[in-house]
Amino acid sequence: MGFLLMFSSSFGQTFFIALSGSEIRQAYGLTSGEFGSLYMILTLASALILSQIGFVLDTYRLKIIILLSVIFLAAGAFLIGISPNILTLFSGLFLLRLFGQGMMLQCAFTALGRWFVRERGRAVSLSALGLNAGEAVLPISFVAMSVAFDWRIAWVAIAGLLLVVALPILLSLSQTEREPDHTEAIENTAKTKSWSRGEVLRDPYFFLLLLGVLPPAVISSSVFFHQSTMAEVRGWSENVFASSFTVYACVAVLTLLIAGPIVDRFSTLKVLPLHLLPLSAGCWLLWTVDQAWSMYAFMALYALTDAFSLTMFGSLWPDVYGTRHLGAVRGVLTAILAFATAIGPGVSGLLIDYGIELSTQVIFMGAYCVAVVPILLMVTQQIRSRLSLVAG
Repeated sequence: MGFLLMFSSSFGQTFFIALSGSEIRQAYGLTSGEFGSLYMILTLASALILSQIGFVLDTYRLKIIILLSVIFLAAGAFLIGISPNILTLFSGLFLLRLFGQGMMLQCAFTALGRWFVRERGRAVSLSALGLNAGEAVLPISFVAMSVAFDWRIAWVAIAGLLLVVALPILLSLSQTEREPDHTEAIENTAKTKSWSRGEVLRDPYFFLLLLGVLPPAVISSSVFFHQSTMAEVRGWSENVFASSFTVYACVAVLTLLIAGPIVDRFSTLKVLPLHLLPLSAGCWLLWTVDQAWSMYAFMALYALTDAFSLTMFGSLWPDVYGTRHLGAVRGVLTAILAFATAIGPGVSGLLIDYGIELSTQVIFMGAYCVAVVPILLMVTQQIRSRLSLVAG
């Protein structure tokens, strides 16, 4: 179920929405900065709402939440396909962001965080293959359908697939509520205090951890959202980006197969400080090399970082803050993640309008990934000490 939830969330992710970025800008006469700013606003709005409704996963059956999420996600895709004006278009985009990137992922990560204890990292990494499968298959399929028919027809087809294929399968898989093994649950409760949402937000270490958690989302959303602009500046075919996702997916799948066991063996807190280094190298390559192969290299290196990031995003928070209030805590986390992915394209778009190309911006993104490593090493050491005191 986690695999399919993450696969279906692809339709609300920036990498997929950006495939129609050029057509949307042309249809409504928007610059990169204007489109990025509007996208930022609606994503921030969805993040604000998500932070307030995360508790429903602690209150209602998962099956009900999945049902509503898929219906609203399909509605968003349908609105984009039929949009007669910009208001309808951005209503559809808002639904995609709230229920695709937001609730679908939150359902997956919250369920996995509760259901698995000893092999939580492995469970998350295997489920995250669904997102990688989406990144490998959907961009090329969507571009092909858009060329053969029309980008609007492709979005209407997505709505139909969600309702006719994804929804029945997800409802069938969520019929029975799963509980973690009793022994594992007792051991986990003894080792980790369950923090409420308010307690987490008052913990300074929470915000310091975000310094290492957010960069992959911010950087990737900026690059993916403005992919057509970079292609125009460097003279690349737009197929370069669609095909580069296949490279990303292949590397990510292979990495995910080892990321889960590594995280389970060495702990999330030990892996977190170093996982940004491949992404930093990818940013450096994208800045220094104009040829199209630099995009493939960037995607391969980003895949290494993202595979560990996805695995740790599912296991870090229950490891540090417990599982009792995990739905509410994840609501805040997913909202912050959505906020970060909104800021990235918005700010990058404005900088592009002011003459600072994305290929220049990425070197500063890469420099940040290196600079934050010492901070994360210090923070994770402090958290490990705190957890050992609680366990003792």
